[in-house]
Amino acid sequence: MDIFRLIQDIKTHLKLSFGEVDKWFDKNNETLNFQPSNGGWTVQQILEHIYLTNFYLLILIEKGSRKAMRNYLNLDLNLEIENYSFNQEKFEKVGEYGAFEWIRPEHMEPKGELNLNEIRSLISQQNHQCLNYLDLMKNGEGLLCKTTMTVNKLGKINVYEYIYFLSLHAKRHVTQMKNNELKL
Repeated sequence: MDIFRLIQDIKTHLKLSFGEVDKWFDKNNETLNFQPSNGGWTVQQILEHIYLTNFYLLILIEKGSRKAMRNYLNLDLNLEIENYSFNQEKFEKVGEYGAFEWIRPEHMEPKGELNLNEIRSLISQQNHQCLNYLDLMKNGEGLLCKTTMTVNKLGKINVYEYIYFLSLHAKRHVTQMKNNELKL
């Protein structure tokens, strides 16, 4: 596995998915506040949910990156890189809206406590955080820590895969926002 290629691919995915998310902040009020007839979230609520989910995922990513950098002192990074294979197929469903059933924790549900400008700024900061973690772990160190991800039964995933998951989650909700816009 070319770990440098994986890191670059994740950076590219982050830039694309966060770029897509950012465009939604410029939509008109009708689009932002349209309530689907099925009781689903408005675009503004979806944007807040993306921020909240990123917030909690970034706590795990931050802890994982610190642990991975500590593990670098005691583990054989080259051996980890040699034995690593990225199973992209198992992650792809995460980026597909409605691909699987999962009930999000209550703390990731939008509460309407932040305005759009605050959410936009926070999501932009979160994107930069992800990119900074990838720069910090630029030599493959992110392979040296794994944490369990229960969503879609992903199991133990490394720090890079957590960042990729975060990016896929944003992509998933871009589709949901597009669906809302089509129903207008």
